[in-house]
Amino acid sequence: MDDLLSYLDFKDGLLDVVIQDKKSGRVLMLAHMNKDAFVKTYKEGKVYFWSRSREELWKKGESSSHTQEVEEMRIDCDGDALLVVVDQKGGACHTGHFSCFYRKIIDGELEVVEEKVFDPENVYGE
Repeated sequence: MDDLLSYLDFKDGLLDVVIQDKKSGRVLMLAHMNKDAFVKTYKEGKVYFWSRSREELWKKGESSSHTQEVEEMRIDCDGDALLVVVDQKGGACHTGHFSCFYRKIIDGELEVVEEKVFDPENVYGE
């Protein structure tokens, strides 16, 4: 594991992580991993992140059951970003959308271009 970690540059303790859906090829989200999140993700095959706002490790799908199972991991040329290709179960975005990139900029305005795949109020009680 130390050899693998030596390829990674955790600037300010974090890696930028792009999550991509294996089936569709769509980018689902951008998040961050610290070393602990990377190691747990690598060893368990389930995606973990570091929450900058809550300052804690969290497993994707922990509260929603919308999990991400690792299919492939790629490190960029500088070692400071990671691409994780996943089998997405349910929606990736806490807003209820499959992808966090569900809005498109059109003529300076945001337009929702993707329907929700779940109701966040039913999942999170928000």
